[in-house]
Amino acid sequence: MDSDLLLPRAEGLYCPAGDFFIDPMLPVARAVVTHAHGDHARAGSALYHVASAGASLMRERLGATATIQTYDYGERFTLGDTVLSLHPSGHVLGAAQVRIEGRGKVAVVSGDYKRDPDPTCAAFEPVPCDVFVTESTFGLPIYRWPPMSDVIDDMLAWWADGAERGIPSVLFCYALGKAQRMLAELATRTERTVYLHGAMIRLVEDYREAGVRMVPTEAVSDTAKGRDFAGELILAPPSAAGAPWMKRFSKASTGFASGWMQVRGARRRRGYDRGFIVSDHADWPGLIRSVEDCGAKRIYVTHGDGEALIRYLRERGHDARALRSLGQMPDVRASEEGD
Repeated sequence: MDSDLLLPRAEGLYCPAGDFFIDPMLPVARAVVTHAHGDHARAGSALYHVASAGASLMRERLGATATIQTYDYGERFTLGDTVLSLHPSGHVLGAAQVRIEGRGKVAVVSGDYKRDPDPTCAAFEPVPCDVFVTESTFGLPIYRWPPMSDVIDDMLAWWADGAERGIPSVLFCYALGKAQRMLAELATRTERTVYLHGAMIRLVEDYREAGVRMVPTEAVSDTAKGRDFAGELILAPPSAAGAPWMKRFSKASTGFASGWMQVRGARRRRGYDRGFIVSDHADWPGLIRSVEDCGAKRIYVTHGDGEALIRYLRERGHDARALRSLGQMPDVRASEEGD
């Protein structure tokens, strides 16, 4: 039975054979964490097992006193009666899928992942398995990401329009993963300095230290007081949109980079001037492709609604189920980083 390897509990997804939790929601003795977003990496556990590529981000998230054991992608290690390895998920720097081998089968917990190219992190690696746990944040057929080159064309045109009008362009995007991806994609087309909200500074430096090439950046707080930033591009987290910090950009044009911008009306409802369709999660074709690539006999779907994906996979002959069918663990995610 799948419960030999995976069993939802109140603390999170549990592996009885290895006596560890994956991305636990509460403090536990042994945690295997897929990546450093706050809805997956939570402080308080006694021991964390993570991918080496994301070690600096994990330290930022979990704190200086956390005990963290790191592993290269593909490196095998043993917990209890299981053998584990971590494999790139293509989500953000250091993000990993968890491969668990034990009790005569292989399960892979994907964490968050995407299939589109991203210069800031290792590409998704299909891992053959018997059981595959997939996210479905964008598990509807309407979600199909445009080529990043087209998105950057639109973004540069928006920035140029702001410069022509003599106003700042403020792009809201998540501080971990999305901001760095935007800076890296822009670096393929320009060397102009981009200004950053303070919440992004340390995380951007973590990416630079990992060897990721990005455009030059400067903290907004390091510039002269009273500067109007006319014609400049500024990146900020969504939480800054309604904060006093925005008063210095009172004439700015605002944009939001998110997969949710695929839905007509989402930009208008959120109050942004422009929406750019960029996500660090798989779109509908990416989800289907990943299920096919892993060759699993059984698929568990988590995050988002999931019903459309489950129904589609069943129509294609897969044994697909909601993760909650394994037990009573609530199927939830923090919305802050779910784009």
